[in-house]
Amino acid sequence: MTTAPVPGRAGPAGPDGAPGAQGMVALVGAGPGDPGLLTVRGAQLLARADVVVHDRLTDPSLLGLAPAGAERVDVGKQPDDRGDQEAINALLVERARAGARVVRLKGGDPFVFGRGGEEALALEAEGIPYEVVPGVSSSVAAPAYAGVPVTHRGIVTSFTVAAGHTRSVEASAGDGGTNWEALAATGGTIVVLMGAAHRARIAARLMAGGLPASTPVAAVQWGTEPYQVDVRTTLGELGSVPLSPPVTMVIGEVAALRLGWYRSGPLAGRTVVVTRGRHQSGELATRLRDAGARPLEVPVIALAPAADGGRAMAEAVAGLAPGAPSRYAWVVFSSANAVDHFFAALPDVRWLAGVGVAAVGPATAGSLAARHLVADLVPPEHSARGMVEVFPGAAGPTVPARALLPQAAGARADLARGLEAKGWAVHAVEAYRTVRAHAPDELLAAAARADAVCFASPSAVDSYLDQARRAGVGTAPVVACIGPTTARAARAAGLHVALQAGEHTVQGLVDELVGLLGR
Repeated sequence: MTTAPVPGRAGPAGPDGAPGAQGMVALVGAGPGDPGLLTVRGAQLLARADVVVHDRLTDPSLLGLAPAGAERVDVGKQPDDRGDQEAINALLVERARAGARVVRLKGGDPFVFGRGGEEALALEAEGIPYEVVPGVSSSVAAPAYAGVPVTHRGIVTSFTVAAGHTRSVEASAGDGGTNWEALAATGGTIVVLMGAAHRARIAARLMAGGLPASTPVAAVQWGTEPYQVDVRTTLGELGSVPLSPPVTMVIGEVAALRLGWYRSGPLAGRTVVVTRGRHQSGELATRLRDAGARPLEVPVIALAPAADGGRAMAEAVAGLAPGAPSRYAWVVFSSANAVDHFFAALPDVRWLAGVGVAAVGPATAGSLAARHLVADLVPPEHSARGMVEVFPGAAGPTVPARALLPQAAGARADLARGLEAKGWAVHAVEAYRTVRAHAPDELLAAAARADAVCFASPSAVDSYLDQARRAGVGTAPVVACIGPTTARAARAAGLHVALQAGEHTVQGLVDELVGLLGR
């Protein structure tokens, strides 16, 4: 970590990220586009940022890693636009002096054509503590995603990265320009960033320096993004190939290689919105990535403790204690979240001895299995209706006909009513609450441009639509729901549900998306 401690003031943030008397700035490389390439340290700093100052092409999902109340400032610049760097420097200093933890989120790596050095010098001059978090540069990432190694044994052992903007092409080498003719004689791979507008001039100068017109060129547009385009040509034809920024151009013999690892899944090139809370989005996001999709996490719901602080849950669990009067005969779980909160209140798992345990579906059963408890009943249809259909009827006065149903506040009464109709005295108790989580407008706008949006609960439907309408954006063209209850809520809200998972699981949802959108 690089810091500039200031006499008489607090230094940089400690291990817990707490600011001192003044704030600090982290110059964080956001990577080339794919949010999965952000470093762990970068994600940690974003998670506790007070202010995020970001570039034009920053992936919106990275902005979503910052707290909902964090200030987000777009200081993006167009290609070949020098922008007001002094104003950006002043902004970083001002926010840090006010005590904020500032993340300056920069595309690629802060020190590879990112002006990170200029910002670091400005912070040092003002005595602002700062940290530099390197990022994955598009100079190596974009070629890698196109299947081009910038070095390869037996072909080339070096590579040079050059800027292709106006000054690099038109100015002399002694005045900040690039000596392209000399670069052509180095014999290594040449990687050009920001050179789409001047590609004909760059090609002409490299050929004037001795590179053959037949030299292979790989031009990667929107490298590492789902809509990445890989254009193969030669140096002689580069000027006539239609290209638009952002483009990474790889010039040299390695550009003839095609290592086709990227986009191997059926959902390759697709962006799918995940609306589940952060506590649950991981499995769906992982399975979408495994299918080749880009998951865009827009958590619009979150979990909160029960309104009474868990008192009712604790009292209900006491009814499972050995010797408790009118002890429950069954505990029925309608979600993995209910399992989590129930076990947080259960003092001794042996209290479940002799008690039937039912799980509405495999995810809920899996949460029980993680606690070494096998569900006695999992209905073939993973829904409240499916549970009611297979649940045993109450056996009469000689058997306790009481069932405990831990659930979310405001849960639909279908399951409780269905069990009561079969003779059970059902105690539905609030185990937790589902509350709305704020999604930044940038994230909602990106979600509207995605290929599909997934909903796993009615509460996610309601929160997402309310926030999207407030932000003035629409919904992705394909609406996918995990089960019938969620699908009914989506239709009631005016959405056209394109698909509903046949198997009401995360994998079932992904399978249906592959069937509809798979390439």
